[in-house]
Amino acid sequence: MTESTPERPDGMSAVRTTKPKQVRPRTEGWTQAKDDTGRPLLQFASPKRGKPPVHLVDLTREQRVEKLKELGLPGFRAGQLEKHYFQHYTSDAAKMTDLPASGREELVAGLLPNLMTEVRRLETDGGDTIKFLWKLHDGALVESVLMRYTGRITLCVSSQAGCGMNCPFCATGQAGLTRNMSAAEIVDQVVRANRLIADGGLGDPRKVGHKDERVTNIVFMGMGEPLANYARVMQAVRTMVDKDHGLGMSARGITVSTVGLVPAIRKLSDEDIPVTFALSLHAPDDHLRDELIPVNSRWKVDEALDAAREYFDKTGRRVSIEYALIKDMNDHAWRADLLATKLNERGRGWVHVNPIPLNPTPGSVWTASDVDVQNEFVRRLNEAGIPTTLRDTRGKEIDGACGQLVATEEDEAAAAASV
Repeated sequence: MTESTPERPDGMSAVRTTKPKQVRPRTEGWTQAKDDTGRPLLQFASPKRGKPPVHLVDLTREQRVEKLKELGLPGFRAGQLEKHYFQHYTSDAAKMTDLPASGREELVAGLLPNLMTEVRRLETDGGDTIKFLWKLHDGALVESVLMRYTGRITLCVSSQAGCGMNCPFCATGQAGLTRNMSAAEIVDQVVRANRLIADGGLGDPRKVGHKDERVTNIVFMGMGEPLANYARVMQAVRTMVDKDHGLGMSARGITVSTVGLVPAIRKLSDEDIPVTFALSLHAPDDHLRDELIPVNSRWKVDEALDAAREYFDKTGRRVSIEYALIKDMNDHAWRADLLATKLNERGRGWVHVNPIPLNPTPGSVWTASDVDVQNEFVRRLNEAGIPTTLRDTRGKEIDGACGQLVATEEDEAAAAASV
């Protein structure tokens, strides 16, 4: 369905002499789940399933020590386990020769249980991008994507199996929410990626970087809505940044994204962990965003932007606005102007916009904006004083780019065969 003109707020002038086409959001190749009122179904609560085994990451430092004492072992063994897992990236008891041989297997199995089985990995970009398909203990499937850039290595992690936000243009949301991931399942994606890097799986570190290379940047932009799994995501983040009992990463290298769960954004502002915050906006006007991002029916554009500005005020960390450019749907020049106006109304220097050419998903006729339209959108934002950078798209060829992560029938078959 199309309309001759987009819904332009009062006071916004036309930007072309010919009226641009307006495509309405709709699902392609799948049926969107609806609630009793006919609105897109939102799943905030995780469906009840068997919990994954309790892992070292799921415990606080004090709980780790106490657990070892319950097993009749001295508390300092917790530090040894931490070093093996967080620094040597291993859960293999045979490599932990500093632990007593008697009971070592049982100890490691109890505190470092296997959480994920690698089903497959796909590579592209000359080996600089690797997508992993993982099977969790209950058969749920998740994906993560490892990307080498000049001077950094980024891992896109999943925080939920599936997603309950039901956005019609995102492949991940098509199957709904299977369950929340545990803090350990989230962190284990990083540890497993670090193990691969150390083994030369992303190129020989001594040739492409240095022998101690590891993941430097984390983006919570894989499967799931991170702020809908708030407690476990924050526990994972604390483990990532803990220099004494965790991975010792920089909080500034970690990006937590959301489609706009306003109460959780405000809660994140008070965490005193200076992660980068990213708001997946995709439309500056409620009329379109209500359809494009169903959670906008709960918290409108202005509420989400106010919460984002509050994050900057409390943390001093510049906010990123993610904006997938979709041809004839949200890429109109007047929408760039409206976005600039809304951001500038909240001050200067607090925000950066990352337009992203839409990544195609199976069964969808939606596509990325034409290059000239895309460039005009970026130009208008920059001219309005909004720092704007078109984001590099990686992993499209292996369905590893933003919005493409989903467990396909082929993935399900591969997982079944891996038993």
